[in-house]
Amino acid sequence: MIAASKAGAPDNPAWYHNLLANPETKIETPADGVVEVQVSELTGAERDSAWERFKAMSPGFGEYEAKTDRVIPVLALHRR
Repeated sequence: MIAASKAGAPDNPAWYHNLLANPETKIETPADGVVEVQVSELTGAERDSAWERFKAMSPGFGEYEAKTDRVIPVLALHRR
């Protein structure tokens, strides 16, 4: 999962819009190298649960949330 936090800016990062427009993409991971993924945006309780995990792992995400009025999107990356 990835969060489009943009450090609490009032708008979503450009890459967020790019991924939604082109959800079949590739990522690079340290363990697996290049991996083909399908991107989907989480909504509702699923998004909220994922967002809470982000904040638990890194308190900075809570600071980003406090700086903005927008709901910070969370995107899931599924292997293709």
